[in-house]
Amino acid sequence: MGEHPALPVGAVDVARDVLAVVAAGADAVHLHVKDERGDDTLDGPTLDTVLTAVRRSAPGVPIGVTTGAWALPDPDLRVAAVRSWGGLTARPDFASVNWHEEGADRVAAALLEIGVGVEAGLWHADGVRAWLASPYRDRCLRVLVELPGGLGAVAAEDEAARLLEMIGTHGDVLLHGEDESAWPALRMAGRLGLSTRIGLEDVLVLPDGRPAADNAELVRTARRLLEKA
Repeated sequence: MGEHPALPVGAVDVARDVLAVVAAGADAVHLHVKDERGDDTLDGPTLDTVLTAVRRSAPGVPIGVTTGAWALPDPDLRVAAVRSWGGLTARPDFASVNWHEEGADRVAAALLEIGVGVEAGLWHADGVRAWLASPYRDRCLRVLVELPGGLGAVAAEDEAARLLEMIGTHGDVLLHGEDESAWPALRMAGRLGLSTRIGLEDVLVLPDGRPAADNAELVRTARRLLEKA
């Protein structure tokens, strides 16, 4: 939470930030709902509070959330938490499931049971192989190819090309990266006509290395780069 002063945490701040990024050109949002300590949480009531505020602020904007195991490592508890979302006043439109994590198929099944779309988070080749073998592969809304930080532009594009080749024609693809991989991944997505995303979750600086003021500045910059691509 302390990585950037403009990182929104509470429901009011998240709703205000969503309104700003939509005005900057975002057509959907991916949220990491936080608890009172600022840690990611899958807690239903907390999710309900944040999503209700966001939907009031930006009605009609598709909202996605994470189901990352770092928020709730026990697969049984993670599945139970996701199932509890079925009783919420405000549910996400879609949620990302990281296929290298234990329990990914069960989490995906729980999301589909309550009518929430599944984004397949594929971080590396092992994750792609697990997803390709999954009975829920063809029921996913789209694939998220997520490149790690620490890669230069050439290495990031090479890794993206390798994963995209493995995925083949299975589903729509959203390509994005973290830290040093973020802007190369976005440019590559633009060239290939893929979906992409950007935000303080992924990168804290602009392409020229200057600190980004907030999520909205990242989105505006991304829009300009994509228009050039």
